[in-house]
Amino acid sequence: MPEAAAARRKLVEVRDLRMHFPIYAGLLRRRVGAVKAVDGVSFDIHEGETLGLVGESGCGKSTCGRALLRLYEPTSGSIRIDGREIATAGFDTLRTLRPIMQMVFQDPQASLNPRMTVGSIIGEPLDEHTRLSRREKQERIHELMDAVGLNRAFANRYPHEFSGGQRQSIGIARALALNPRFIVCDEPIAALDVSIQAQVVNLLEDLQARFGLTYLFISHDLSMVRHIADRVAVMDLGRIAELAPRDALYEAPLHPYSQALLSAVPEPDPNAETRRRRIILTGDVPSPANPPRGCNFSTRCPRVMPVCREVEPAFREVAPGHFTACHLHDPAISQTAGTAAAPEAKSTADTHVQQGA
Repeated sequence: MPEAAAARRKLVEVRDLRMHFPIYAGLLRRRVGAVKAVDGVSFDIHEGETLGLVGESGCGKSTCGRALLRLYEPTSGSIRIDGREIATAGFDTLRTLRPIMQMVFQDPQASLNPRMTVGSIIGEPLDEHTRLSRREKQERIHELMDAVGLNRAFANRYPHEFSGGQRQSIGIARALALNPRFIVCDEPIAALDVSIQAQVVNLLEDLQARFGLTYLFISHDLSMVRHIADRVAVMDLGRIAELAPRDALYEAPLHPYSQALLSAVPEPDPNAETRRRRIILTGDVPSPANPPRGCNFSTRCPRVMPVCREVEPAFREVAPGHFTACHLHDPAISQTAGTAAAPEAKSTADTHVQQGA
């Protein structure tokens, strides 16, 4: 997987992306701080690849995806899509770039206009960005409905007449209207029944194979991410804790936060489930408005060392294609602090690990 990704061109390049939301207080509404929703994120996505972005609720996943498409104005950083800078592009330039980047939103009910028919919803991007005739636009709408498995006869129906999975298919068809190269899928299956989730994910995979699409797939469902993603980035409190090829991450996660997340994924085999060791995190979850000094995970990490509370770990490559931000994998620190920290880390870890129920 890493070799295949390396052979492909980088379509999306993100460097030190920050998205801080100001906090105002007092009678004069002065700025007193900021919520650091995304705080120095860097990664690449190759053509035709699916990068999974996972993490617990509130870690900044959706904010990161929206900032990539300039639905939010980034505080700082660089976003290059197909070699063109997005973060600082002006309105006119950004409008010309919209066709290459699209988004599938989390809630299909809220993201579709209830006063518009399905045909009008899917055709709206064509009205804004193309000069197709009425007949050509109608043909394109029918092609898109065929692509996502919707009956053409339903083009004059309204969103409330469809099921949740069908509404998400409408949103996907709208995203495909302008032949984009990059699509941000912001938890596209979170609002759907379990029986429908697999259908939507299979649809996304089929469309990727047919049209050569590149996805950023944002989700908290680690089992589904393992199915669809080529590489996975684990996000914690606005920063990326670990980035690795899918199989390497799921088989041998390096960051304690990744290990805790993956230990919570249920095993289909009942016998394996009873033998599984689950990591239970304790301690306070920090606020993104006031993150801790050093490592963001230091307040909950079962293997915390003194250096973790003082120095922010560097995001470094510790194996081919496998990156992590953890002092445990910093040779300079682990050699000097490992001997003293090992007994503390072991006893703390034993305290926070319990047998799977």
